[in-house]
Amino acid sequence: MGKVDKNKQQKRTSLLETAFRLFTSRGIHNTSIADIVENAGVAKGTFYLYFKDKYDIRNKLIAHKASEVFRKADEALQKEDFSAFSESVVYEEKVVFLADNIINQFVADKTLLQFISKKLDWGMFKNVLTGTGSSEGVDCYDIYDAVFQGNHDRYESPEIMVYMIIELVSSTCYSAVLAGEPVSIEELKPYIFRAVRQIMQSHLIKN
Repeated sequence: MGKVDKNKQQKRTSLLETAFRLFTSRGIHNTSIADIVENAGVAKGTFYLYFKDKYDIRNKLIAHKASEVFRKADEALQKEDFSAFSESVVYEEKVVFLADNIINQFVADKTLLQFISKKLDWGMFKNVLTGTGSSEGVDCYDIYDAVFQGNHDRYESPEIMVYMIIELVSSTCYSAVLAGEPVSIEELKPYIFRAVRQIMQSHLIKN
């Protein structure tokens, strides 16, 4: 990356980080573009080189943060040893591992959960999955492929299966993480993971 491109990337990143800080502390309605550029230390015209308005930067910021969550989960997945699991369950264990890692990231950063949770749905996941939601060009299809190792035909309608898992995890962990309702997230996790396994087993193509 050349000096000019690096400078542009730094300005864009500064705008994203500043917008995140202001949106999560003040709320989007109480944050103006002028607030963002002033706190980021860039000219107002620079903002419009990258974003249409504050709702555009919010959407790109959600995609950016979601991509980071999946990237960190994938990095942890690559370091994990699944050799002890049989082929019949290893895919389930990988998905459960990813779900657990993502939930733990939200536990560690509840502000992040509050910011992106309502948008962490299938539409957002598909953007992240294809890499279109990430300014860093993180191709999160690698995460999907890493789990199934090219054996996507092992499951019937894998996209529907993953959709159901994403919706399940994102919707059920919200109240448990933020409010401990209906139980703490640690109490809820075994039920979430059991449901994930049951979803995968129901899609498994039996030879």
